[in-house]
Amino acid sequence: MERHEQTDISRRQFLSAWGGLMGVATLGFGGEAGIIGQEAQGAEGDEGDEWGALSLADLRGAEAIIGLRLTDSERTQVLRGLARQRDQFLARRGVGALENYQSPAQIFDPRLPGRTPRAQGDRLRMFPHLVPDLPQRDVDIAFAPLIHLAAWIRQGILTSERLTRIYLDRLERYDSTLHCVVTLMREEALEQARRADKEIASGRYRGPLHGIPWGAKDLFDTSGVRTTWGAMPFKDRVPETDAYVVKKLADAGAVLVAKLTLGALAMGDVWFDDMTRNPFKTEQGSSGSSAGSAAATAAGLVSFALGTETLGSIVSPSMRCGTTGLRPTFGRVARSGAMALCWSLDKIGPICRSVEDTVLVLSAINGADDQDPSSRNHGFEYDGELDLRKLRVGYAPEWFAGKEYSEERKVLETLLALGVKPVELDGFERSVRSLYTILGVEAAAAFESLTFDGRDERLVRQSDGAWPNLFRKAWFVPAVEYVQADRLRREVMEQMAKWMDQADVLISPSYAGELLIATNFTGHPSLTLRSAMRDDGTPTGITLWGGLFEEGVLCAVGRALEESLDVWSRRPPLFAS
Repeated sequence: MERHEQTDISRRQFLSAWGGLMGVATLGFGGEAGIIGQEAQGAEGDEGDEWGALSLADLRGAEAIIGLRLTDSERTQVLRGLARQRDQFLARRGVGALENYQSPAQIFDPRLPGRTPRAQGDRLRMFPHLVPDLPQRDVDIAFAPLIHLAAWIRQGILTSERLTRIYLDRLERYDSTLHCVVTLMREEALEQARRADKEIASGRYRGPLHGIPWGAKDLFDTSGVRTTWGAMPFKDRVPETDAYVVKKLADAGAVLVAKLTLGALAMGDVWFDDMTRNPFKTEQGSSGSSAGSAAATAAGLVSFALGTETLGSIVSPSMRCGTTGLRPTFGRVARSGAMALCWSLDKIGPICRSVEDTVLVLSAINGADDQDPSSRNHGFEYDGELDLRKLRVGYAPEWFAGKEYSEERKVLETLLALGVKPVELDGFERSVRSLYTILGVEAAAAFESLTFDGRDERLVRQSDGAWPNLFRKAWFVPAVEYVQADRLRREVMEQMAKWMDQADVLISPSYAGELLIATNFTGHPSLTLRSAMRDDGTPTGITLWGGLFEEGVLCAVGRALEESLDVWSRRPPLFAS
């Protein structure tokens, strides 16, 4: 069938067309979205509608947005049902906005049919090493790895209260430089620390996190303590219950000392009060969205922190701040009580200063919860003495090509020198960037009310690439394109499964080869660790990617690589005293 050539339309027609078709009223378009062309003829069921009648011109405008061409006869036929379809959209919105915690009925599962991840128990065998004597200086205690802090507390030579005061004092001292704290929980933390000391002294030791101070990205609900999501519209939000991971860490005896910053609604490092800074270069942002979690950990202001990742929010700030970020398999850690950005993408993981620290934290927060339908119980095993000569590491040469990856090539050589078997892979057959469609649509759905009641204008960032505009744009994504992106997602999952059949771990520069995008959508875990220090004193890193629920293997390889690279303990000079 012959198609008419697409006609040019004005901005007014462009906005009018889709606004009329979709019922988009308050998208910051100055009211133009509700203006319908005067030539409207015969769209059924729309007399008296506040939007007016729909026209062929409206439909042509919508076609221009989505890249579709119809004939006039086809447009006439489509128009006959569009007003009724629009009424369905408006009727759904008319009963009130859905809450952020209400997840869709469709649940993403990273496990492909016919492929069952290896069953695991809950067993940790840490790498054997000597625990040093307790340092004399508070700053040296503050920067000590979690595994040392835990040993000192268990031995009774360091109290939780002393350690908690060290971190609280450092948070107060350095927050004016880093802008990484939303809420300091001094009194609550000291009360928890004293309780921990009493329990440990009486022989009720709960495990390696007992008495250890930590920081929470400020999108995890904390009962009676505000949880702001980093965004001005929610800066006074106070939840009544704790998030699943907050409860799990409380059960492990950990001490929550601060709610840490995140880029507003989990994007970037700009929150409602400021920009969080990189401890190694304070004129630079810490990246995000787990901005405060990475900055505070790198600066020795907490022993560890929790972050979240949808598309780089653990990897990116860990790269910038030189922390060690473990992004678990999708569904391994329940997200109940955490702000939802994208229900099929969000993941919770630890940000620490060393690899085995992440092992201890993941072990504590691992598990499912009924309030998160995507979560599942899967055992977590780690062997710090795993024989790397039995493992295969996969990589595509193209991931390491180019001058900018000279340091990463050295890391690859270091890893191969440890005895792992190299396996060369082919890259993706096609770009995976079309998967962004899924993220945009889910995020816009999670924050629909912001778009429709105009509160998106209260967010600090208003650039083209910031949430307010991205939420609005997502309303112009056809549902068919969302489904097609989901089909591409399955194709990428199958590609990742083939690679993980050939290798136990993949390695790449963190942003090369579209692996960061792909693995976030497939649900595979990643481990980002510091690999070198640049001439300007800032850190850089590398990322390992693992099989589904194989974080133990990932961390065993990461631990050995960390030891060989020997840069993890370098401190940001401004915070080293």
